[in-house]
Amino acid sequence: MAKKVIVACGSGIATSEMIAAKVSRLLKEDGIEANVIACDLNSVDDYLEGASAFVTIVREAEEGDIPLVDGMAFLTGIGQEEAYEALKKALA
Repeated sequence: MAKKVIVACGSGIATSEMIAAKVSRLLKEDGIEANVIACDLNSVDDYLEGASAFVTIVREAEEGDIPLVDGMAFLTGIGQEEAYEALKKALA
């Protein structure tokens, strides 16, 4: 069964979609099956149930037991390797 990854930004339109596409591509290249869902921060609670990881560009986000991954790293490329490793660890 595929793991669920939530990607959220302020509006849920451009940034989260771009990051979700990149995360999906990286996971697929590594043979990791995951359902990557982009959304806005206002509706993130509707998607978090059952999620294995939460990729966000908002540093203040707190989602309890769900591992947080720095989404800005996927957007800028700065620190992407570390963020991707953290994501893979959360999905393991």
